[in-house]
Amino acid sequence: MAELSPSRRIRRTPFSARVEVAGVKAYTVYNRMLLPTVFESTEADYHHLKKAVQVWDVACERQVELRGPDASRLMQMLTPRDLRDVAPGRCVYVPIVDETGGMLNDPVAVKLAEDRWWISIADSDLLLWAKGICNGYHLDVLVDEPDVNLLAVQGPKAEDLMERLFGAAVREVKFFRFGEFHFQGRAMNIARSGYSKQGGFEIYAEGADIAMPLWDALFEAGRDLDVRAGCPNLIERIEGGLLSYGNDMTDNNTPHECGLGKLCDTHAAMGCIGRDALLRVAKEGPVQQIRPLEIAGDPVPLCDRAWPLMAGDKRVGQVTSTIWSPDFGVNVAIGMVRMTHWDPGTRLQVETPEGLRDVTVRESFWA
Repeated sequence: MAELSPSRRIRRTPFSARVEVAGVKAYTVYNRMLLPTVFESTEADYHHLKKAVQVWDVACERQVELRGPDASRLMQMLTPRDLRDVAPGRCVYVPIVDETGGMLNDPVAVKLAEDRWWISIADSDLLLWAKGICNGYHLDVLVDEPDVNLLAVQGPKAEDLMERLFGAAVREVKFFRFGEFHFQGRAMNIARSGYSKQGGFEIYAEGADIAMPLWDALFEAGRDLDVRAGCPNLIERIEGGLLSYGNDMTDNNTPHECGLGKLCDTHAAMGCIGRDALLRVAKEGPVQQIRPLEIAGDPVPLCDRAWPLMAGDKRVGQVTSTIWSPDFGVNVAIGMVRMTHWDPGTRLQVETPEGLRDVTVRESFWA
């Protein structure tokens, strides 16, 4: 496979030097930054994540900061999720939509104060969209990208490791809540969240200068916990049904098609840019929707493009993410399926690079 040429357009993160020492074997580019994808191997990383604790460099999850008197108004304009009852100290998973109701992003929004939000974005140019809405509506908000770099601590031993650095109070942080903790005299927001189903935390480290000391301290404190450098794992992600923006969904899909209709309070979220379009979708219902799929046979290759999902000679959807699951002994997959064929137990076929494979629509994801 061809190598990726280094360029200043692809930014390293404040943790990149330690990631390299840890033996990273592959990267992808995410928000124009490096995101590790493999250390030992995808399968070895997967097994370790499920039994121990990993530290992930996810600084590529850039923050879009909204700060000013109209910050909460702008935040509500971006999403159909009703945010009126969200108090400072909470994190919320929010679909971000355009004027047609198409998905622009599916970030975690962090409410720091009534006049200050961070939007922890998936891979997209959401900063430019937020700036455009702000300026177009003449809102009193500063929209920019702060020097905040995320470090995730994930796995069943994550609480044990975090307590050693931040004290027992970190165990009291509830799911999708955050608290302020201190490291070497520096205040840090720590949320119980992360892009895995194994449990853990995300540390919002403000200032690139604190990155290396934080990384080193976590590894020093976790020696006996078998702490390792890790990254979002493809097998674990698909097993758990964690969607990937740009892979499983794009701006051509509405939140309802992505299984996020329950997060669209379109009658209450009055200021949302895409509200009228989503009201129509909610009334009529989606004609396609993301579903968990099981692909028969030996391990399939990685899905680097959409694979047609077929019912006979009729295309009824596409497979967007797939990989062999060692724990479940099947090819686990995510796909967008037409409503005529999305019922659990429906048998279909998928056109893989290696030929047709039988597919079964599942009731639920594996984990």
